[in-house]
Amino acid sequence: MNSSPEKIKKGIVSKLGWVPNLFTLGNLWMGFFAIILAFQRSDSSLLPLSGLLILLAALCDGLDGYAARLLNAQSDLGAQLDSLADLTTFGIAPAILMYSQVLKNFDNIGFDFPLGMVLAAIYPACAAYRLARFNVSHVEDAFSGLPSPVAGVIVGLLPIAFQRISVSPYILIFVFILVAFLMVSTLRYAKPQVTIFRKFSPARLSILIVFLIGSLVFIGFRYGADHAAAGLLTLIGVYIVSGLVAYAIHAIQEYRV
Repeated sequence: MNSSPEKIKKGIVSKLGWVPNLFTLGNLWMGFFAIILAFQRSDSSLLPLSGLLILLAALCDGLDGYAARLLNAQSDLGAQLDSLADLTTFGIAPAILMYSQVLKNFDNIGFDFPLGMVLAAIYPACAAYRLARFNVSHVEDAFSGLPSPVAGVIVGLLPIAFQRISVSPYILIFVFILVAFLMVSTLRYAKPQVTIFRKFSPARLSILIVFLIGSLVFIGFRYGADHAAAGLLTLIGVYIVSGLVAYAIHAIQEYRV
């Protein structure tokens, strides 16, 4: 008796499901290594490397979805695994990184209270809520709130972009708290990957990914990793502002009506 096409398709999916899941686990591993490095408080020179691992984890996070679509290997297991990996890498790791970079200096200042620890705890709570909300309800064409990988990348870029430039710790804390609350906000952010997947074939998309990564590596070697990180922060800043502008325009339109 011949197997039905549907059974054959499910069999292929089950055999190829390990490919996107491997990228997801790569995301988790990078986040775990970032946490270990951030805990090395005696050597602050490891903080940029910790931030770099969060960036590499974001790359793995993008590749797992790309691989799942390319191989038609989406699964509920993969979706749940992705959420757990994202919470570790883009929720817990950035909070520990910021605590080691700045917030630890705010514990027990003037009074016996771990202020830095409490501020650091805000971030993973927001990330967990954001991921849980996404699993329960989301739309295909936009994000509700800043995506946790984008927020995690912002925090990961901070020790890289400012490793040779002194910046006020209050500015870093403001950025940290801001992106945390943007995650749980209801601001709508576009999904660039949806447009990219629709307009680019897998071959062209692969070329585009290689080109972008190569460009960042070239800038890093030619001008320094801090310049490349500053450029990425600028691009992400434009993305964040786009959500704020869209919200303002929508609010004005509703007010006029």
